[in-house]
Amino acid sequence: MTDENSPLLLVKIISPKETIFDGQATSVSSTNFLGKFDILPEHANFITMVKSVPIEVRVPGEKGPRSFTFPLAIIYNIKNKVSIFTDIQGNLY
Repeated sequence: MTDENSPLLLVKIISPKETIFDGQATSVSSTNFLGKFDILPEHANFITMVKSVPIEVRVPGEKGPRSFTFPLAIIYNIKNKVSIFTDIQGNLY
């Protein structure tokens, strides 16, 4: 459970045609060529590319993570703002 005073991430998943997700999250998780990673509030600046693997966004108050899979995506984090850029609509769960 998240403390209401805990910092949160602001997450946007964007394609050229639409904003797929825009909201707060407690974490973003996925896998890149080096292995699994998690982005948490106060994480160091970070950029990576992921290919055809789930990107899990944990939204406060929801039981499980929201999962998004795209053929290719770039994940960029700076100062608790996570932007995920993709040019192709993927599978959204």
